[in-house]
Amino acid sequence: MKFEIGFGTIKQQVEIPDKNIIGILEPNKVDVKSIGAEEVLRAIRSPLGTGTLNEIVKPGEKIVVITSDITRPLPSYIIMPVLLDELYAAGIKKEDIALVFALGSHRKHSREEIKKLAGERAMKEIECIDADQNDTIRMGVTSSGTPVDITRIVAEADRRICLGNIEYHYFAGYSGGAKAIMPGVSTRDAIQANHSKMVLPEAVAGRIEGNPVREDLEEAILYCPIDFIVNVVLDEQKRIINAAAGHYIEAHRAGCKFLDQLYLKKIEHRADIVIVSQGGAPKDLNLYQTQKALDNAKHAVREGGIIILVGSCKEGLGEHVFEEWMTQARDAHSLIDRIQKEFQLGGHKAAAIAMVLEKADIYLVSELSSEFVKSIFLKPYENVQQAFEAASKRLGMNASVLIMPYGGSTLPRVME
Repeated sequence: MKFEIGFGTIKQQVEIPDKNIIGILEPNKVDVKSIGAEEVLRAIRSPLGTGTLNEIVKPGEKIVVITSDITRPLPSYIIMPVLLDELYAAGIKKEDIALVFALGSHRKHSREEIKKLAGERAMKEIECIDADQNDTIRMGVTSSGTPVDITRIVAEADRRICLGNIEYHYFAGYSGGAKAIMPGVSTRDAIQANHSKMVLPEAVAGRIEGNPVREDLEEAILYCPIDFIVNVVLDEQKRIINAAAGHYIEAHRAGCKFLDQLYLKKIEHRADIVIVSQGGAPKDLNLYQTQKALDNAKHAVREGGIIILVGSCKEGLGEHVFEEWMTQARDAHSLIDRIQKEFQLGGHKAAAIAMVLEKADIYLVSELSSEFVKSIFLKPYENVQQAFEAASKRLGMNASVLIMPYGGSTLPRVME
């Protein structure tokens, strides 16, 4: 059987004998009533846990909309025209609205990237800027010691509206909701304090209750309140097929429930070989982002198995601390030792890769040079077919194979 696997802006093909395939983790069938802008409008006008925007915002107030950066697939350009129309209808003037991109620890955007993300209309009508970690206000400190240091324009706003897409997050449980504020528009120190809780066993994908990372970032909202969220779930074609708007917890949880219906995948047992991709651009721009698919795949591979990780990584590793940890480690296990002694944002993803390597080999299909891939403890391949043939030779021609074409989204769970 032939399969197409997303790789940057193209597809790679791989042929696998039918007898080896034990599963293809594609999204479940769900009931979709509306899509795109129509679904966004439905959600905004039927908010969960709050009043409508017309009841929340008042003329003369400064409104900040926080949205995702270039590493996320959120189609802000679809949401923004709908949101702007609703804000204008509520009496808000264009000059009182700003769109802020939540960079977290990621790089700044070019003006062309901002235009692509925001859409032409938002670029023409309102201020569109990146969050600035060098100009923040301390709004409080959570009970576990995370400083709530927030980009000034967000901290000083009268109203905050957060946009986001909901998908599985390997230690915050799910993306979306309060993550737009923490870590989205906070400082590196704040992000590091929050993310340091990732080493705790309760900090796993698909878990909210009792998840220390999620609980901490939502506590931050007590100091930097969110007035309204618009969170969406995307299908494998990156179309908006569900939107939830309103309260930052109630609407977020509704979106998470829909995500589970779509992307939680039950499997009978773990596979010898897992082929996993983020689904292509923009989610596989660098290894820092592609790692998310790897972390979901670890739930599907057996001890001693092989994960074939497929991602363009055309921008390299994607984060300077991550790169320093990966390139200077003497071996993979030393990364785990290091994270336990010295938590560093960026280093946490290096340690997460090392934790997978404790269990399985990782074959990386990317645009990175072979020598560089070897230097970071992974095995390089030019294409998926070569990687699969090498894995089959290693584990045997009868090795079971599980395919995760949208690995950053789908979460395998072995049935009890």
